[in-house]
Amino acid sequence: MYAVLRPSDPGHAGRQWRAFHLIALAAGLLAVALLSVEGLPPGLDQFLTVIVEVVAIVFFAEYIIRLWTAPEAARFAGLSDGMARLRWALSGNGLIGLLAVVPIAAVSSGTVHPDSDWLPIFCVLWILKLSIHAPALNTLARVIVNERASLASVVIIFITVLVTAATFTHLLERHEQPQVFGSIPDALWWAVVTLTTTGYGDVVPHTVAGKMVGSVVMVSGILVLALMTGILATGFAEEERRREYLRVWDQVTRVPLFTQLGTVTLSEIVSKLRVRHYPARIVVVRRDEPGDSMFFISEGQVEVRLPRGSVTLEQGGFFGEMALLDRLPRSATVVTSQPTTLLVLYASDFYEIAANIPSLVEAVEHEARRRRAENQGRAMPTEAS
Repeated sequence: MYAVLRPSDPGHAGRQWRAFHLIALAAGLLAVALLSVEGLPPGLDQFLTVIVEVVAIVFFAEYIIRLWTAPEAARFAGLSDGMARLRWALSGNGLIGLLAVVPIAAVSSGTVHPDSDWLPIFCVLWILKLSIHAPALNTLARVIVNERASLASVVIIFITVLVTAATFTHLLERHEQPQVFGSIPDALWWAVVTLTTTGYGDVVPHTVAGKMVGSVVMVSGILVLALMTGILATGFAEEERRREYLRVWDQVTRVPLFTQLGTVTLSEIVSKLRVRHYPARIVVVRRDEPGDSMFFISEGQVEVRLPRGSVTLEQGGFFGEMALLDRLPRSATVVTSQPTTLLVLYASDFYEIAANIPSLVEAVEHEARRRRAENQGRAMPTEAS
């Protein structure tokens, strides 16, 4: 149950649960929104109320199951079951799950009547559950922590420009427009709108000097926001690169061909590989297609469909190497037999590795020769018959 409820679970059951969860969330929010419309048909409002109640029950059951399976989380290793559940309940996901069951708790306790106007307000809290489907939010939080010094500098620049612009505009426009620039707090509204490049236009300077200050503030706003965006984008890209490296490393260690090469060589290969998840019965490559990559099986199983039969490859195997070595089109169609995780090595990276890590290429060539011999052995009886 814990594996199915994990947002990153690649299995079929996990994907089915996430799809059902999103459908239930969308149905609940849509029902809450429609219930706020006046003059609904008599039967429709009751139907929408039933939908809200069903969704609330689903979220309540989900909360109980997540609380029950919390000790399975790796981050709670070493804690007792009770302490692990308490830690999860006090975490961000636990508190969001608790807020999601507020509607059913309020109704069942009699605090809120099912027809009360307060119930839709509680149900709007369900929108927070979308964060479960966005695991990158944790990455963004780490980016903000890692780049806090640079972001703090940008915020200081932003505040400095903001207060300076409000002060000068107040001094220049207070006599011309006392109702909107009569004080620095009043002028701050115009400064915020201008510096963020929103530009509502409800308040504008009338004097020439005030317009000049406004022009400087507009340009400064673009520069400050661009600087902040660049810091966040760079930090996010670096964090994603680190996460991808660790994720690929974890998958690479499951392939025996790589683990024999040593840690130093392995670290060079990891940066070249890409992780791809495939469900069952999906065609990975087709026969006669151009061969631009080879694949290593980290998890799962594939069926290699050759003209004279088929071969099954499991975890630790690889395919697609002949197209790279011979630089010819694909000689077989490969289909996943079950949910499979593959490591993809593109042709340009393969040839670079061939120059730097000849031991890996030798192992691949040895396996390719063995497969050619097997294919020729299968073909000989057929030709004789």
